[in-house]
Amino acid sequence: MVDGLRLAVSTQGDPNAPTILLVHGYPDSSRIWDDVAAQLVDRFHVVRYDVRGCGDSDAPADKADYRLDQLAGDLAAVVRAVSRDRPVHLVAHDWGSIQAWHAVTDPEYAELFASYTSISGPCLDHIAAWMRGQLRRGRLRPVLRQLVHSWYIGFFQLPVLPELSWRLPLLRRKLHANARDARNGIQLYRVNMLGTLRERGQRRTTVPVQQIALTRDAYVTPALLPAAQPWCASLWRRELPFRHWAPREHPGVIAEFVTEFVEHIGGAPASRGLRGARIDRPSRHFAGKLVLITGAGSGIGRATALAFAEQGADILAVDIDQDSATATATTARQYVVDAHAFVADVSDHAGMQALAAKVRAEHGVPDIVMANAGIGMSGPFLATEEADWQRIIGVNLLGVVHTLRAFAPLLVERDQGGQLVVTASAAAFLPWPTLAAYSTTKAAVFSLAQSLRTELAEHGIGVSAICPGIVATNITATTRFVGQDAQAQHRSQERTTALYKRRRFGPEKVADEVLRAVRDNRAVVPVTPEAHVAWFGSRVSPGIVRAVGRWVRPPE
Repeated sequence: MVDGLRLAVSTQGDPNAPTILLVHGYPDSSRIWDDVAAQLVDRFHVVRYDVRGCGDSDAPADKADYRLDQLAGDLAAVVRAVSRDRPVHLVAHDWGSIQAWHAVTDPEYAELFASYTSISGPCLDHIAAWMRGQLRRGRLRPVLRQLVHSWYIGFFQLPVLPELSWRLPLLRRKLHANARDARNGIQLYRVNMLGTLRERGQRRTTVPVQQIALTRDAYVTPALLPAAQPWCASLWRRELPFRHWAPREHPGVIAEFVTEFVEHIGGAPASRGLRGARIDRPSRHFAGKLVLITGAGSGIGRATALAFAEQGADILAVDIDQDSATATATTARQYVVDAHAFVADVSDHAGMQALAAKVRAEHGVPDIVMANAGIGMSGPFLATEEADWQRIIGVNLLGVVHTLRAFAPLLVERDQGGQLVVTASAAAFLPWPTLAAYSTTKAAVFSLAQSLRTELAEHGIGVSAICPGIVATNITATTRFVGQDAQAQHRSQERTTALYKRRRFGPEKVADEVLRAVRDNRAVVPVTPEAHVAWFGSRVSPGIVRAVGRWVRPPE
């Protein structure tokens, strides 16, 4: 009983294990945590309760009794009832997170908590300070954007209409809401949201905090999350490409993130993801990410591996040549990251499947996979023999297919999103003579990337097609010039390599674009000036592009 109200509390698991307290939001009850709790109960003592006015808990008669002070008091009372001798690990979502912030930033209650994981619910005082700061600096856009996403707050201030809206069965089914819980919870907004921008006090906490940022949340935008930084002694932030109700829709990864954080606070080494998620220490953008790149021994693959390493990512360098893969991994370690070399032939399906199994067992599932390995081929279509077609399709097309078939299922199964990157080419949409075979394979992988982008979007996995034009790499030194004898081919390779070098567009510039593409989840990334022109032209006037292709001959 708290303030004369009976709160419905449930417990699972060993009471001697560390206690995790799960707090639900609006218009939910503690049932939203069913699947998360099921995955935590083997390691932890899991406690849930229905907040006042929800589920099987009593509802106060006076709407003023939904104030955050009372809600935080309820939370503290539950902690003292279920874990008198040691602090609990708090996990909260939505309005549960708002009231949990109120509790962990209250000096009277802070010692009750060993850690706090917040999902889609900010501290109202932190948001008030953030909004005032944005307005003082004239930064209206992020404030207006959040206000648009929070339109329902204004709606809930209206009389009668919000209560009537919850009579609609379709709305209740969509939000998994009980009519009584939904009606009672409206008072949360009416009592606590008025006067949001006024000075509300400085609410600091020494409790370690993990923010789980849901990047597709329709209600709480990621821009709000940094509002907590000035007020937290230690803060971690981890992103998931999911919607607001992730505890219900993706319970496995929520339980995994909670487990890693709780165990780290308890003394276990930080996981790779947690190491990169620490906010209050200097960090690099891709810290905590694992990146696998094929064809990483040279050219664009090597430059991209080193660019990711410079930004804090751990690197898995895959190449058909052991020495070059090892050299890339060795150089990557100079950026104080973990880096390993693997030998694989991307044209070998079984070999790529074995590589994926080995990587998963030894290093975990990569966050970013770049299917980059490829070969060059130039010459007339009529001189391109069956063996030539088999070779270039085997590496440039099937090599990408084998790489993605090996690793994409791992990303889907892991359920944490990720990014697939395919190295296509401007040749995918620039029909140059003498590049029929090469262009065919690059157009195919370009199309594959677009199809996969739509297919994997529901899993939070982005797909980017990188389309360079003329780049100075060693691919020209190994390009097959069909219809030429060995001596003539060697001269063509030397001439083309010299021409590409004079272009002075190195693979490092492509690598920079790859990192931007992953950061922004871009679908199509033309890199060089001619690639941009060709991409624009292919969309506006394909006929002109074909005419240019007949007029401007590629080097041969």
